[in-house]
Amino acid sequence: MTEKNLLRDLFLGAVTKAADASVFFSFDRTGYKLHAQRFREDDLAVDLAGKRFLVTGANAGLGRATALALADLGADVWLLCRDRRKGETARDEIRLATGNEAVHLAVVDVASRASILAFAKSWDEQPIHGLIHNAGLLLDAWQETPDGIERTFATHVVGPFLLTAQLLPGLKKAGGSGGARVIWVTSGGMYLKKLQVEDPIWLNRRFDGVAAYAETKRAQVVLAELWAERLRGTGVTVNVMHPGWADTAGVRNALPGFSKMMGRRLRDSRQGADTIVWLAACERIADVTSGFFFDRRKVSTHVFPWTRETEEERAMLWEMVTEMAGLETVE
Repeated sequence: MTEKNLLRDLFLGAVTKAADASVFFSFDRTGYKLHAQRFREDDLAVDLAGKRFLVTGANAGLGRATALALADLGADVWLLCRDRRKGETARDEIRLATGNEAVHLAVVDVASRASILAFAKSWDEQPIHGLIHNAGLLLDAWQETPDGIERTFATHVVGPFLLTAQLLPGLKKAGGSGGARVIWVTSGGMYLKKLQVEDPIWLNRRFDGVAAYAETKRAQVVLAELWAERLRGTGVTVNVMHPGWADTAGVRNALPGFSKMMGRRLRDSRQGADTIVWLAACERIADVTSGFFFDRRKVSTHVFPWTRETEEERAMLWEMVTEMAGLETVE
């Protein structure tokens, strides 16, 4: 390394460290541009032809950006969307943009057990090389699903858990012949919350949509770690990422004040989805599992010591979600 390059890297490291400490200049577009200077260009120089990826909530925002990027790399991509019309529009536009006709739509509501079970039955154990849990929402009032579960918890926690369990045969089939990856898209908001196992669906608390969102994102991180432990040695890896602050329709609708305040400081969907695509496609991290990533770097799941959960609470979460998903056990 030349002296010039060494000085550049030292300066970049100092600036990045200062930005990361502020959060405000780390989670935003500025942070992404700083972090991107250490990305390896060849990480996404891959051909995904013959590999099959499922992306939930893929008609808009980070899910759509992820599906577009994977299709552009040649993958067989399935958009799992609740709204058929929006899903069809996204499918057709991604096909047109990438020239990849292997982009498909399945109408799936991840907040509905019946919808997930119907889809899993139709899938018939086809190999799955990547399952990306991206679908999300932030509500301003308590809503109950037909299964009797608060909708935020159903969408972010119970649904993805059940979908993973039901698609295990396809994941393990791909895992045994090159590898499969399960990726959970969470949020930096979970840093402020401890795992909630006493009243996760807000039956005995006054509902707070932002808090409910953050609590479910913390639960996703814990469940991903537990899945990674169970699937170790099967060829199926499980990792989590958070995208920073991205300018998506979900953010604009759910947090209009924050969106207006941040304005052009928010990341675009492509920047927010970058680490999802990297976790799905990068060959050199094929064996990495149980990691929590931000801008292609493994980071801690805790900033504050009071957010750490106990092993008993982790076990309680698994048992509780298994029951809510209508499963007796998970093999």
